[in-house]
Amino acid sequence: MEKITRRKFTKGAAAALFGFQVVPSRVFGANDRINLAGIGTGGKGASDIANSDAAGFNIVALCDVVDATKGRLEGREGAVSGTRRKYPEAKFYQDWREMLDKESDIDAVTVSTPDHVHAMASIAAMKKGKHVYCQKPLTHDIWEARMMTKVAKEAGVKTQMGNQAHALDSMRRAVELIRAGLIGDVTEVHTWTNRPIWPQAVPRFPSKEEVPAHINWDLWIGPAPFHDYSSRITPFNWRGYWDFGTGALGDMACHVMDMSFWSLELGSPTSVEAVTSGSTPVSPPIWSTITYEFPARGSKPPVKYVWHDGFKDAVFNEEKWALVNKDDASKRPSQPNVPPAEILEGENPTESKGFGTVMIGSEGKFFFNRHNNKWVVKPNDRLKDCNPDPSLQRARDSDPHKEFYDAIKNDGQGLGNFDYAGPFSETVLLGNLAMKLGKKIQWDGPNMKAINAPEADALIKRAYRDGWKMDV
Repeated sequence: MEKITRRKFTKGAAAALFGFQVVPSRVFGANDRINLAGIGTGGKGASDIANSDAAGFNIVALCDVVDATKGRLEGREGAVSGTRRKYPEAKFYQDWREMLDKESDIDAVTVSTPDHVHAMASIAAMKKGKHVYCQKPLTHDIWEARMMTKVAKEAGVKTQMGNQAHALDSMRRAVELIRAGLIGDVTEVHTWTNRPIWPQAVPRFPSKEEVPAHINWDLWIGPAPFHDYSSRITPFNWRGYWDFGTGALGDMACHVMDMSFWSLELGSPTSVEAVTSGSTPVSPPIWSTITYEFPARGSKPPVKYVWHDGFKDAVFNEEKWALVNKDDASKRPSQPNVPPAEILEGENPTESKGFGTVMIGSEGKFFFNRHNNKWVVKPNDRLKDCNPDPSLQRARDSDPHKEFYDAIKNDGQGLGNFDYAGPFSETVLLGNLAMKLGKKIQWDGPNMKAINAPEADALIKRAYRDGWKMDV
């Protein structure tokens, strides 16, 4: 076998930026500033805003349901205070709807909220002509992802999903190698992750706590069903509640599945089936193995795609409100749900942050990890004659925020735009639909229908809380 290093995945100067091919809708001059507002300013929001600043954006407004002036913030909420201090001239809002109505000079927004607010805020911004960088997963529900794609196209704005590695030169070179036939015709893919690292299989919502003075809890809930405030929901554990988050799959699949979905141009699956530890009406399961079946695409054969997450030795401990080792609650789970040994062929699935991909083709296997550029090809002689010219444009400095900035400045589109990210997110979120229904879904992608499960309609497009409406 041979490990592919950074030197091997480029081919001379040909790996430079590729030009944009879009007719301008608004032209920015060389000295014009692109004004950006951040919706969600703590956690990932803090880094998205800082990285946007470094890319060249002018930060003019900040929005967060947490008001850092109303108390001392610690832990994950402390990042909200840091963002306010870093951009003292930016106008601050708690309600993004008010911000979008009042701040007419905003050109673009980052949306870095919990999953259940992504679509509502992004679509409102796009309808006002704002360019949108939205964190992964693009949306909470399947219908929302379809609407994100639709509205972005109608509005003519520049868009990008925040699965950062999509912008890496190494990611794009891997796509080119697979498309060039590095391992022949791919018929099977396995991906895995070390998530969840928050509680899942939670049996009920936690008990009500007093809402801290610095949090506007009604705005945090937004369009989701109302639940009382608890520190066991926010600022991080919301990922493990169906009403707010999308579980391990939603958190990581837009990262881990990205290269294989992109390189194989998979589109929509025909069926999805989930085997799990057992979810609850409130929360995703502790572990899941999800199998997607994709049809042939032209000369490309059908693909069996298997996602693995969670830990086989974990249980939810209500006293700790955490996942713990089933045999010793003082220990963390240590048996990840990963592909079987015959698929891994001796490769360590816990290396490089505990997630990865193996693609199985007619001529070999390709082991890929977005955080580790020493990928493995078996057999290694497949590398000898596979060195295609670059065909995908490269992001400036492999930076997603710079790619988004350059798309706006040069009136183009980055490769992580919603035309790609929307359908990709639909496919990812189908796994959650299969988990919730507890049966194999026969899927009609064009019509967004579970052919054998009419009860799925309410989960594909869920109702919003009174006072919230999606304008599409």
